[in-house]
Amino acid sequence: MSAAIIFGLLLVLMLTGMPISISLGLTVLTFLFTMTEVPIQSVALKLFTGIEKFEIMAIPFFILAGNFLTHGGVARRMINFASAMVGHWHGGLALAGVMACALFAAVSGSSPATVVAIGSIILPAMVKQGFPRKFGAGVITTSGALGILIPPSLVMVMYAVATNTSVGALFMAGVIPGLVLAFLLGLTTWFIAKKNNYPRLPKASLKERVRTFREAIWGLMLIVIVIGGIYTGVFTPTEAAAMSAVYAFFIAVFVYKDMPLKGVTKILLSSASMSAMLLYIITNAVLFSFVLANENIPQAIADWIVANQFGVIAFLLVTNLLLLAAGNFMEPSSIVLIMAPILFPVAMKLGIDPVHFGIMMVVNMEVGMCHPPVGLNLYVASGITKMGITELTVAVMPWLLTMLGFLVAVTYWPDLSIWLPKVLGIM
Repeated sequence: MSAAIIFGLLLVLMLTGMPISISLGLTVLTFLFTMTEVPIQSVALKLFTGIEKFEIMAIPFFILAGNFLTHGGVARRMINFASAMVGHWHGGLALAGVMACALFAAVSGSSPATVVAIGSIILPAMVKQGFPRKFGAGVITTSGALGILIPPSLVMVMYAVATNTSVGALFMAGVIPGLVLAFLLGLTTWFIAKKNNYPRLPKASLKERVRTFREAIWGLMLIVIVIGGIYTGVFTPTEAAAMSAVYAFFIAVFVYKDMPLKGVTKILLSSASMSAMLLYIITNAVLFSFVLANENIPQAIADWIVANQFGVIAFLLVTNLLLLAAGNFMEPSSIVLIMAPILFPVAMKLGIDPVHFGIMMVVNMEVGMCHPPVGLNLYVASGITKMGITELTVAVMPWLLTMLGFLVAVTYWPDLSIWLPKVLGIM
């Protein structure tokens, strides 16, 4: 009964158009003050201890690093390098967009940042070269979603905070799935381009490839610093986030010199604003999971699933459907922070690996970012392309179907996610 009241109240508040963070907070407070006898002191204590986690510090640092990279000329150099490498294949500039998105995702940790940074540069170039606008928009909208699968990833940090899973293991687990999805999106792009005989770039010389690589190397080194530093144990994921922010500032201001020092203040303010918004969501989500645990709701759901002999296959299928449905009206951070505390205990009871379960959730979030009505990448791409959401939804369909097929593979082939962390001895 309490579960129905909690979720019913949350749904009603969200349907009014209220922001998800405020909906969560009001749901919790209404339930606590009217239907329970939980001491308010314990709520305040849980609120403090729930966000007193070292991993949460990674969030503002990765946001700051992503903002420096988005405005610091890194994206343009990555596009030039990608174009030199794959531009001569069918749909060359589009393939370069996929590759550039994968590279930028590996340094920014954010899907919207990847769509803005790569899309705002490569989409006009694609239209100028003769690509249909819808094709270019479909490529960038879906490839930008790699930002939350290829480490570092803010959504992975959120999942780690919600479930006490290792951030380092999640980052390593995202590497192979991220590369596989980038390849599949590229393959879809190549197939459509070849079928429609879209333009190709002239083949770049070895000298040109070396030149563009040397120009992009400072941005690409961030991948080595973050992933290499975590793997070798030089620093934790949170320390890696701080290092990436300092490094991104250094290359944007002093190496590439695309950002004047006076522009740093604006970046700091926008990063602080975004961090505050995410931390407010996390705070309310912590309270929400506290209420759920206090009412024994996750345990009751787990017991019901086990009693009805739901197997792992059926549970994962239901989880995917639930997460895809949630993606229709919530953004990734909110979904992870609300759904993970509910689904995670059930997954553990069924013997599902926590890292594999986390990667599966992240891939669901990727799909959710590319379909309406709340797909964040759609809105970002809409702002860049001046296309309507309905038109964009049709444009992304071939790549969206590819992502759904990939989701099935990730769900039922755990080794795709957990093989690398196991080999590296992280889990």
